[in-house]
Amino acid sequence: MSFRATILVGNKKGKIGVGTAKGPDVSVAVKKATNEAYKNMFTTPITKANTVPYATQHKFKSAVIKLIPASAGTGLKAGSAVRAVLELAGYENMLSKIIGSNNKLNNAIATIQALSKYKHADFFNNMRDGGAFK
Repeated sequence: MSFRATILVGNKKGKIGVGTAKGPDVSVAVKKATNEAYKNMFTTPITKANTVPYATQHKFKSAVIKLIPASAGTGLKAGSAVRAVLELAGYENMLSKIIGSNNKLNNAIATIQALSKYKHADFFNNMRDGGAFK
């Protein structure tokens, strides 16, 4: 028999990572998943209103996640695994919608992938300085 562990790590300041691993014992699986989560950490863009810069939609398997920015004071309107991911990443004002799947792992991975697809401000600055707008 083997055990599977899924670990979500974040610093509530824009860094988030997820890890999934199997092991012969629960403690071994948790340790392996934690190491994988720290290896997979990345930085997400957070605006001054503690939200995402623009609306996006991402699909992972049958899970479709919509992330929509919200004004300050709105709060975090998200459910299930999406809420856990967004809280650990440090978002406070955001709207989200889960479409297509009730699987918490797939919803969490879809959220992680949606956050990783955001372009940072330096991307747009580079485009303006020497890219398409030159």
